Amino acid sequence: MALLPTIDHELLRTFVAIIDQGGFTRAAQTVNRTQSAVSMQMKRLEEDVIQRPLFVRQSKPLQLTSEGHTLLGYARKILSLQGEALTLLRQPDMVGRVRLGVPDDYVMRFLPGILKTFSQAWPLVDVDVHCAPSSVLSQQPQGSLDLIIMTREIGDEIGTILRREATVWVSAESHCTHLQTPVPLALFEAPCFCRRHACNALDRADRAYRIAYSSPSLATLQAVVGAGLAVSAWMRSLVTADMQILGEKEGFPELPESSIVLLRTASTQSPIIDSLAEHIVEGFRL
Repeated sequence: MALLPTIDHELLRTFVAIIDQGGFTRAAQTVNRTQSAVSMQMKRLEEDVIQRPLFVRQSKPLQLTSEGHTLLGYARKILSLQGEALTLLRQPDMVGRVRLGVPDDYVMRFLPGILKTFSQAWPLVDVDVHCAPSSVLSQQPQGSLDLIIMTREIGDEIGTILRREATVWVSAESHCTHLQTPVPLALFEAPCFCRRHACNALDRADRAYRIAYSSPSLATLQAVVGAGLAVSAWMRSLVTADMQILGEKEGFPELPESSIVLLRTASTQSPIIDSLAEHIVEGFRL
């Protein structure tokens, strides 16, 4: 009985990279090969191994044949299993669970990229993500979380400073909510210091306002602001494309900067926690 040919995992890695990167050129950069080398790899995969076309020729954007779609699913599984096996055998201490506390402010903006690269590096590590406001996270019982990302006032930082950012006034770009008197505000629940800074700044500027909406959730505040119901204040990096930043010419005074910090609990140290902390530090640099 003839033996079936094996598939070189490097061919599969390049194949997956072509799909994920949307073409041969960008995939070549990902796998550190020339574009011609990538083309030769795919020719070998199609002609010598699979013996079926995997790509629809002359298609833009790049499209897979039915055989290509089938192979893609298996390729991802094979590469994932290979990564798990190597992790388990080479670094058995990188298997386990890490508990991360983070405000929902940063979940959509920063966490997807951080968790993706961490999972690719350590596929056998599970991450429990606990979302809560910074004021709640700072009061968590000792040892209940391994790592905590939180917002702190300048000069009141603890742990590792991930970044410092301006706090800005925002409103829906297609509405004129900021022209109302008193101006309706949508702010984080007390005791959030951003709420305190916003109110104090408007008081000093003698600008009339009312707190029309209050929530611990950034997603809720974004929905309210996006609907043109209120003005809010949050970090510049969290401003979405459908919103405008308001400044002094619109009657909104400058707000203090804030710090995003990473805090480790003193009682829990492990290579898993160290690695996730490194990925978080790198992720907030982007």
